[in-house]
Amino acid sequence: MFSDNDLMAYRACLRGSIIQPADAGYDDARKVFNAMISKRPRLIARCADVADVIASVNFARDHGLLLAVRGGGHNGGGLGICDDGLVIDLSGMRSVRVDPAARTVRVEGGCQWRDVDHATHAFGLATPSGIISTTGVGGLTLGGGIGHLTRRYGLSIDNLLSADVVLADGRLVTASETNNSDLFWALRGGGGNFGVVTSFEFRLHPVSDVLAGPTIWPLERGAEIMQWYRAFIAEAPDELNGFFAFMTVPPVAPFPETLHLQKVCAVVWCWTGDPAMADAAFAPVLATGPALHGVQALPFPVLQSAFDGLYSPGLQWYWRADFFNDLSDEAIALHMEHARQLPTMHSTMHLYPVDGAAHRVGRNETAFSYRDARWAGVFVGVDPDAANADRISAWARDYQTALHPYSSGGAYVNFMMEEGEDRVRDCFRDNYSRLSAAKREFDPDNLFRVNQNIKPA
Repeated sequence: MFSDNDLMAYRACLRGSIIQPADAGYDDARKVFNAMISKRPRLIARCADVADVIASVNFARDHGLLLAVRGGGHNGGGLGICDDGLVIDLSGMRSVRVDPAARTVRVEGGCQWRDVDHATHAFGLATPSGIISTTGVGGLTLGGGIGHLTRRYGLSIDNLLSADVVLADGRLVTASETNNSDLFWALRGGGGNFGVVTSFEFRLHPVSDVLAGPTIWPLERGAEIMQWYRAFIAEAPDELNGFFAFMTVPPVAPFPETLHLQKVCAVVWCWTGDPAMADAAFAPVLATGPALHGVQALPFPVLQSAFDGLYSPGLQWYWRADFFNDLSDEAIALHMEHARQLPTMHSTMHLYPVDGAAHRVGRNETAFSYRDARWAGVFVGVDPDAANADRISAWARDYQTALHPYSSGGAYVNFMMEEGEDRVRDCFRDNYSRLSAAKREFDPDNLFRVNQNIKPA
């Protein structure tokens, strides 16, 4: 471990701060988005800059400390925190710099997506991200990055141009197509296995206002609507993204009171095409006779933050996930069985389309392997009350277990708990051996192992 003198020397190297268990702010500092996770690190390093990150990596390595890296803290399995080790907390590194002429943005590793959306929207630009604006840029990107813009502009990693990375030996390197290309390949889907990404450079696209919102149908029409959706989204233009959900309507505006707390099926849409073409794009949706069609013109950051209030920090979360190539009638029947048992208002199931632009990248061109999948499915038990933790966890596990035989075999790593090495291998398929070789090159002693871990070859 380390002595008081070691700690004093480490502290003297930092512009940021070190938080220990006896400090007043320790309990707040160790909280993560998922309140089901409660871990007690020995040290939390609130890094102010890259030099702080380098010093922290060196300290953890030299003193044999378990090391976790925290960006936004959203990871379902709580993999941005650890017991008895050192947490590198990047939340103080939140700079965003837009180059509107080049249509790029440079984002520090502690940013949340709302920081990026705020900066880029001023120029009528955006890059693909997720669906909740408080999600960390780092975690979402390194796992792939699926969200509202996937069908039009691909995954977050498909728009990543470069990354600055502090490696396990303390070196700072830049990874791109032309520099450290093996590392750049591994970062694009391989998670936090290869170092601490202190900044990301993304390509931007012209996205300002969008036509977006939910369409809702009664749950009893769920099988019919799933069958309609699987055919419709396959033929929809890339400009139209829509993820399917089973959900309970929250008792808040703008939902009408007649729908409050009703179990329903829904699709949350985002149209980024010509507004004049939107009516034609949505005509088949309206033809289904929904109970509510809530699509309207919104600034893109408003869509990105639409679920922030419902899914605020501090809820109990349990995730399970799989990729799916198809949505058979047999699978739909199982979906309906478990949708009828939605255990709490916050619990949900989503099917995110990963076709369109995301399909036009080869399965071996980035570490993200499931380019042939049609949907990333996630089964999420959520509730404010810790007394319901077992109930929501059992529902999510049972749902995923029932649907797994109809899946592609692996899951989107950003939607996983700690599920074991075999499950991690399934997520990367034939890319795992190359990732393992990259791990051997960039982190041979597996310093970065608090993640969906890839063992060094």
